[in-house]
Amino acid sequence: MKIVIEALIVLLILTNLKLIASSRLSACIRVVAVQGVLLGLMPLIAGQEALTLRIAALSGLTMLLKGVVFPWLLLKTLRSANVRREIEPFVGYAASLMIGAGLLFLAIWMSRQLPMPFAVTSPLIMPLAFFTMMIGLFAVISRRKAITQVLGYLVMENGIYAFGLVFAQHEPLLVELGILLDAFMAVFVMGITIFHINREFDHIDADRLSALKG
Repeated sequence: MKIVIEALIVLLILTNLKLIASSRLSACIRVVAVQGVLLGLMPLIAGQEALTLRIAALSGLTMLLKGVVFPWLLLKTLRSANVRREIEPFVGYAASLMIGAGLLFLAIWMSRQLPMPFAVTSPLIMPLAFFTMMIGLFAVISRRKAITQVLGYLVMENGIYAFGLVFAQHEPLLVELGILLDAFMAVFVMGITIFHINREFDHIDADRLSALKG
Protein backbone atom coordinates (compact mmCIF):
# COMPACT_ATOMS: atom_id res chain seq x y z
CA MET A 1 0.00 0.00 0.00
CA LYS A 2 2.85 2.38 0.78
CA ILE A 3 4.19 1.89 -2.75
CA VAL A 4 0.81 2.90 -4.21
CA ILE A 5 0.71 6.03 -2.03
CA GLU A 6 4.21 7.07 -3.04
CA ALA A 7 3.37 6.44 -6.71
CA LEU A 8 0.37 8.75 -6.38
CA ILE A 9 2.55 11.39 -4.72
CA VAL A 10 5.10 11.20 -7.56
CA LEU A 11 2.29 11.61 -10.10
CA LEU A 12 1.00 14.64 -8.19
CA ILE A 13 4.47 16.19 -8.22
CA LEU A 14 4.64 15.63 -11.98
CA THR A 15 1.27 17.33 -12.46
CA ASN A 16 2.65 20.39 -10.68
CA LEU A 17 5.64 20.50 -13.01
CA LYS A 18 3.42 19.95 -16.05
CA LEU A 19 1.24 22.89 -15.02
CA ILE A 20 4.11 25.38 -15.10
CA ALA A 21 5.68 23.82 -18.22
CA SER A 22 2.65 23.98 -20.54
CA SER A 23 1.38 26.96 -22.50
CA ARG A 24 -1.89 25.33 -23.57
CA LEU A 25 -4.61 26.46 -21.18
CA SER A 26 -6.87 23.48 -21.88
CA ALA A 27 -4.00 21.12 -21.06
CA CYS A 28 -3.35 23.00 -17.82
CA ILE A 29 -7.01 22.66 -16.84
CA ARG A 30 -6.92 18.91 -17.51
CA VAL A 31 -3.72 18.59 -15.49
CA VAL A 32 -5.44 20.24 -12.53
CA ALA A 33 -8.41 17.89 -13.04
CA VAL A 34 -6.10 14.86 -12.89
CA GLN A 35 -4.51 16.32 -9.78
CA GLY A 36 -7.95 16.63 -8.19
CA VAL A 37 -8.80 13.00 -8.92
CA LEU A 38 -5.48 11.79 -7.51
CA LEU A 39 -5.98 13.87 -4.37
CA GLY A 40 -9.47 12.43 -4.04
CA LEU A 41 -8.02 8.92 -4.02
CA MET A 42 -5.55 9.76 -1.27
CA PRO A 43 -7.98 9.52 1.70
CA LEU A 44 -9.07 6.06 0.50
CA ILE A 45 -5.53 4.77 0.22
CA ALA A 46 -3.60 6.69 2.86
CA GLY A 47 -6.07 6.19 5.70
CA GLN A 48 -4.54 4.55 8.73
CA GLU A 49 -7.92 3.27 9.91
CA ALA A 50 -10.81 1.31 8.39
CA LEU A 51 -12.74 2.92 5.56
CA THR A 52 -15.68 4.89 6.92
CA LEU A 53 -18.62 6.71 5.38
CA ARG A 54 -16.94 10.03 6.29
CA ILE A 55 -13.75 9.16 4.40
CA ALA A 56 -15.67 7.81 1.39
CA ALA A 57 -17.87 10.94 1.27
CA LEU A 58 -14.83 13.24 1.45
CA SER A 59 -13.04 11.31 -1.29
CA GLY A 60 -16.07 11.20 -3.58
CA LEU A 61 -16.89 14.88 -3.15
CA THR A 62 -13.25 15.84 -3.73
CA MET A 63 -13.06 13.90 -6.98
CA LEU A 64 -16.41 15.29 -8.12
CA LEU A 65 -15.56 18.94 -7.46
CA LYS A 66 -11.83 18.99 -8.23
CA GLY A 67 -11.86 16.43 -11.04
CA VAL A 68 -15.14 17.24 -12.80
CA VAL A 69 -17.00 20.40 -11.72
CA PHE A 70 -14.07 22.84 -11.46
CA PRO A 71 -12.47 21.77 -14.78
CA TRP A 72 -15.87 21.89 -16.52
CA LEU A 73 -16.47 25.44 -15.31
CA LEU A 74 -12.99 26.54 -16.36
CA LEU A 75 -13.18 24.85 -19.79
CA LYS A 76 -16.53 26.55 -20.37
CA THR A 77 -14.99 29.89 -19.40
CA LEU A 78 -12.01 29.18 -21.67
CA ARG A 79 -14.29 28.60 -24.66
CA SER A 80 -16.22 31.79 -23.89
CA ALA A 81 -12.99 33.80 -23.64
CA ASN A 82 -11.73 32.29 -26.92
CA VAL A 83 -8.11 31.92 -25.79
CA ARG A 84 -5.89 28.89 -26.21
CA ARG A 85 -2.42 29.63 -24.88
CA GLU A 86 -0.46 31.58 -22.30
CA ILE A 87 1.69 33.36 -24.87
CA GLU A 88 3.98 35.67 -22.88
CA PRO A 89 4.18 34.68 -19.20
CA PHE A 90 6.18 36.84 -16.81
CA VAL A 91 8.53 33.86 -16.32
CA GLY A 92 9.40 31.64 -19.31
CA TYR A 93 8.64 27.94 -19.31
CA ALA A 94 12.23 26.70 -19.15
CA ALA A 95 12.93 29.07 -16.26
CA SER A 96 9.67 27.97 -14.63
CA LEU A 97 10.81 24.35 -14.65
CA MET A 98 14.13 25.31 -13.07
CA ILE A 99 12.32 27.31 -10.40
CA GLY A 100 9.93 24.39 -9.91
CA ALA A 101 12.85 22.05 -9.26
CA GLY A 102 14.24 24.52 -6.73
CA LEU A 103 10.84 24.77 -5.03
CA LEU A 104 10.69 20.98 -4.78
CA PHE A 105 14.02 20.87 -2.94
CA LEU A 106 12.85 23.75 -0.73
CA ALA A 107 9.65 21.84 0.08
CA ILE A 108 11.64 18.75 1.05
CA TRP A 109 13.90 20.82 3.31
CA MET A 110 10.93 22.57 4.93
CA SER A 111 9.18 19.28 5.64
CA ARG A 112 12.28 17.98 7.41
CA GLN A 113 12.29 21.03 9.68
CA LEU A 114 8.69 20.45 10.74
CA PRO A 115 8.41 17.93 13.60
CA MET A 116 5.31 15.75 13.41
CA PRO A 117 3.48 14.80 16.63
CA PHE A 118 2.52 11.43 15.14
CA ALA A 119 3.62 9.02 12.44
CA VAL A 120 2.46 9.81 8.89
CA THR A 121 1.56 7.34 6.18
CA SER A 122 4.38 8.49 3.90
CA PRO A 123 7.26 10.92 4.47
CA LEU A 124 6.55 12.36 1.01
CA ILE A 125 3.10 13.76 1.86
CA MET A 126 4.42 16.86 3.63
CA PRO A 127 6.88 17.77 0.82
CA LEU A 128 4.03 17.25 -1.66
CA ALA A 129 1.77 19.62 0.28
CA PHE A 130 4.40 22.36 0.53
CA PHE A 131 5.45 21.93 -3.10
CA THR A 132 1.87 22.09 -4.37
CA MET A 133 1.16 25.28 -2.43
CA MET A 134 4.36 26.87 -3.74
CA ILE A 135 3.61 25.90 -7.35
CA GLY A 136 0.12 27.34 -7.05
CA LEU A 137 1.47 30.64 -5.73
CA PHE A 138 4.14 30.69 -8.44
CA ALA A 139 1.49 30.17 -11.14
CA VAL A 140 -0.53 33.07 -9.75
CA ILE A 141 2.37 35.54 -9.82
CA SER A 142 4.19 34.36 -12.96
CA ARG A 143 1.35 34.11 -15.50
CA ARG A 144 -0.59 36.84 -17.27
CA LYS A 145 -3.90 35.15 -18.10
CA ALA A 146 -6.57 35.40 -15.43
CA ILE A 147 -7.63 31.81 -16.04
CA THR A 148 -4.09 30.55 -15.33
CA GLN A 149 -4.13 32.52 -12.10
CA VAL A 150 -7.39 30.81 -11.17
CA LEU A 151 -5.66 27.47 -11.80
CA GLY A 152 -2.85 28.61 -9.53
CA TYR A 153 -5.38 29.35 -6.79
CA LEU A 154 -6.88 25.87 -7.24
CA VAL A 155 -3.45 24.25 -7.01
CA MET A 156 -2.70 26.22 -3.84
CA GLU A 157 -5.96 24.90 -2.37
CA ASN A 158 -4.92 21.39 -3.45
CA GLY A 159 -1.73 21.84 -1.45
CA ILE A 160 -3.70 22.92 1.60
CA TYR A 161 -5.95 19.87 1.09
CA ALA A 162 -2.89 17.58 0.89
CA PHE A 163 -1.57 19.15 4.09
CA GLY A 164 -4.94 18.47 5.71
CA LEU A 165 -4.74 14.80 4.75
CA VAL A 166 -1.96 14.41 7.31
CA PHE A 167 -4.40 15.47 10.02
CA ALA A 168 -7.51 14.01 8.40
CA GLN A 169 -8.24 11.71 11.32
CA HIS A 170 -8.46 14.70 13.66
CA GLU A 171 -10.62 17.02 11.55
CA PRO A 172 -14.43 17.00 11.54
CA LEU A 173 -16.10 16.36 8.21
CA LEU A 174 -17.86 19.74 8.40
CA VAL A 175 -14.54 21.60 8.25
CA GLU A 176 -13.35 19.57 5.26
CA LEU A 177 -16.57 20.12 3.35
CA GLY A 178 -16.43 23.81 4.24
CA ILE A 179 -13.01 24.12 2.60
CA LEU A 180 -14.30 22.44 -0.57
CA LEU A 181 -17.32 24.74 -0.63
CA ASP A 182 -15.08 27.79 -0.28
CA ALA A 183 -13.00 26.59 -3.22
CA PHE A 184 -16.15 25.93 -5.27
CA MET A 185 -17.52 29.40 -4.66
CA ALA A 186 -14.14 31.00 -5.43
CA VAL A 187 -13.85 29.19 -8.78
CA PHE A 188 -17.48 30.00 -9.63
CA VAL A 189 -17.01 33.71 -8.92
CA MET A 190 -13.66 33.82 -10.72
CA GLY A 191 -15.19 32.14 -13.78
CA ILE A 192 -17.94 34.78 -13.94
CA THR A 193 -15.35 37.53 -13.47
CA ILE A 194 -13.15 36.22 -16.28
CA PHE A 195 -16.18 36.00 -18.59
CA HIS A 196 -17.14 39.63 -17.93
CA ILE A 197 -13.54 40.85 -18.25
CA ASN A 198 -13.24 39.17 -21.64
CA ARG A 199 -16.61 40.54 -22.81
CA GLU A 200 -15.69 44.10 -21.85
CA PHE A 201 -12.00 44.22 -22.83
CA ASP A 202 -11.59 41.38 -25.41
CA HIS A 203 -8.77 39.82 -23.38
CA ILE A 204 -8.09 38.17 -20.02
CA ASP A 205 -4.55 39.45 -19.43
CA ALA A 206 -4.61 40.45 -15.78
CA ASP A 207 -1.55 42.70 -16.04
CA ARG A 208 -3.15 44.88 -18.74
CA LEU A 209 -5.98 45.78 -16.37
CA SER A 210 -3.49 47.70 -14.22
CA ALA A 211 -3.03 50.14 -17.12
CA LEU A 212 -6.62 51.30 -16.90
CA LYS A 213 -7.01 54.88 -15.77
CA GLY A 214 -9.90 56.24 -13.73
